[in-house]
Amino acid sequence: MADRDHIYFASDLHFGMHPPEESLQREKLFVTWLEEIGEDAKELWLLGDIFDYWFEYKKVVPRGFTRFLGALARLNDAGVNIHLIPGNHDVWVFNYLPQEIGLEVHRKPVTRKWNNHKFLLGHGDGLHPGEIGYRFMQVVFRSRLSQWLYARIHPNGSVTFAHWWSKRSRARHGTFGIFQGENEHQIRYARELLTREPDIEYFIFGHRHIAYDLHISDRSRVVCLGDWIGNFTFGVFDGEEFRLKKYLKDRGEIITETAK
Repeated sequence: MADRDHIYFASDLHFGMHPPEESLQREKLFVTWLEEIGEDAKELWLLGDIFDYWFEYKKVVPRGFTRFLGALARLNDAGVNIHLIPGNHDVWVFNYLPQEIGLEVHRKPVTRKWNNHKFLLGHGDGLHPGEIGYRFMQVVFRSRLSQWLYARIHPNGSVTFAHWWSKRSRARHGTFGIFQGENEHQIRYARELLTREPDIEYFIFGHRHIAYDLHISDRSRVVCLGDWIGNFTFGVFDGEEFRLKKYLKDRGEIITETAK
């Protein structure tokens, strides 16, 4: 077995998204990828919106995702450290996944240093100070009172409503973003943060459903991981170099190539 020295990153899987049969196909493909990276993975970072909807009641969790959760448990049992930064679709992850799988949940963007290379990791939403309405909504979602009130709704009703809301939002705004260049909030946020923390080399985000890897200085890059709906992209750091890659299923064979 190869040395476990690689750090992997993925985001925006949106498992459970309508239609369910397509979500199941994507889940199976992602599980195949998880089994492959298990050969050399030291850590796995899931940067949000892993589920299209997730809410944990005290003794009830959403049904489904058994292949995915089982694959994560096997990775953890094999010694791979798994981290989750919840996104705007799975903000209501509480203690079930840490207890059952052993993964670590981070509620805010975090910094990590591997081999003297400094990373900032986050889902990538709500970074623009002008997004007042969005930020207010996130405050409401993270409120203990709001969570307690929502938990009073029977799961049959809350899950049906959440899937309707998600489907309606995609119908209005679409699934995939369009790259805005220097107007991307993630890029503007990274440039501003660099004035205070110039040693950050990699800003790794999800959320936007577009895959890009942009140099913003001689040593710093902003990376958006894309998604596993249409892009099937992920990031990998081998200790010296970070690469954004694409995972494809072509002519019955699964291949990995550098994302364009």
